[in-house]
Amino acid sequence: MAPEVRTVEQLLAAKEIVVTCGSGGVGKTTTAAALGTMAATHLGGKVLVLTVDPARRLATAMGLEAFGNVETRVPSEAFAAAGIEPRGELWAAMLDTKQSWDDLVRRHAPDAKTRDAILANPLYQNVTGKFVQSHDYIAMERLYELHSSGTYDLIIVDTPPTRNAIDFLEAPERMADFFSSRLLRWLLAPYRSRFMNLASKPFYQVADRILGSAFLQDIADFFILFQTMYDGFVQRARSVERLLQDRRTTFVVVSTLDVAPVHEAEFFVGALRERNLHLGAVVLNKVLPSYLLDPAATATATKLCDGAGGVAAALPPDMGDRDAVERVLHEVGASFLNFQVVAKREAEQRGELSAAADVVATVPYFDTDIYDLGGLSRLGESIWR
Repeated sequence: MAPEVRTVEQLLAAKEIVVTCGSGGVGKTTTAAALGTMAATHLGGKVLVLTVDPARRLATAMGLEAFGNVETRVPSEAFAAAGIEPRGELWAAMLDTKQSWDDLVRRHAPDAKTRDAILANPLYQNVTGKFVQSHDYIAMERLYELHSSGTYDLIIVDTPPTRNAIDFLEAPERMADFFSSRLLRWLLAPYRSRFMNLASKPFYQVADRILGSAFLQDIADFFILFQTMYDGFVQRARSVERLLQDRRTTFVVVSTLDVAPVHEAEFFVGALRERNLHLGAVVLNKVLPSYLLDPAATATATKLCDGAGGVAAALPPDMGDRDAVERVLHEVGASFLNFQVVAKREAEQRGELSAAADVVATVPYFDTDIYDLGGLSRLGESIWR
């Protein structure tokens, strides 16, 4: 029997793929980078952080001027500047949709002629950026390719915001379904056979007048060429599904404890459960400190509220005007008790989320923004063990 996972460190030590998910603005990208930093520092091996979100904040935080579709190693100088001696290597890559589509075509086209025809198609330049969830689909292709290469011991994927991440999970199946759909076959039939029956001819005559026959022919040629890769799409979709359900893959849901992000986190936890995908951890950012729930601190705050006058009278005269001191002490106590109400609500929400995941880790408020490896390491230390 496998040992019970109680920490993020144990979780990442046992996995090969970690997919971080969460709504926008909850620190998901930073958390993914922090997990990668900690894994490279403490677990060793080669660790890759792959961002699907086109934001470039990850590069700055990891000490890189820029990075793209080709993986880039975080230089040892960046670790040294943060006072860190990593056991392993940290790499980063950001999905380049167009380049990844080109690589996909080169990999799956049945022959060189078809490959060149697809890449030269007039629609291809625009279609690859917008076509049928292409960004989500190609992200799964890239993840599968990187994992299959065996180059990295751990791959951490930073996905788009939550509901888009559901698209990320479902994109391979939707792509395969589209290429085999009855609608697509109906649209392409006249161009395959060069024959239009009486029922369909008026539609195509109108379409030709509006869009132009050359445009429709380009569309038909494009999809006909792409259908030559259908078997590759279907096989890859099945392989990606198996990879996501594999015991080597886990998901980490990142959230704050504000109402809207919590609802998004709960939505995604449910979606993972429906798809039999492993939820390894929930990481909660910007959590209020635990001392707000301390009984002794509560008693002190209550005393400040109810007996501020007596406390003020016992203080040295040089503290200031007694009435002003009394008001300050009362406000301090009231503020503590108000924050305590929020902290209690957060504790209840943590308890509800903890029932779904192996690990629930919390990150406190930080005094400064996280902008380098040192900051990523500080964040990582707060959730690692």
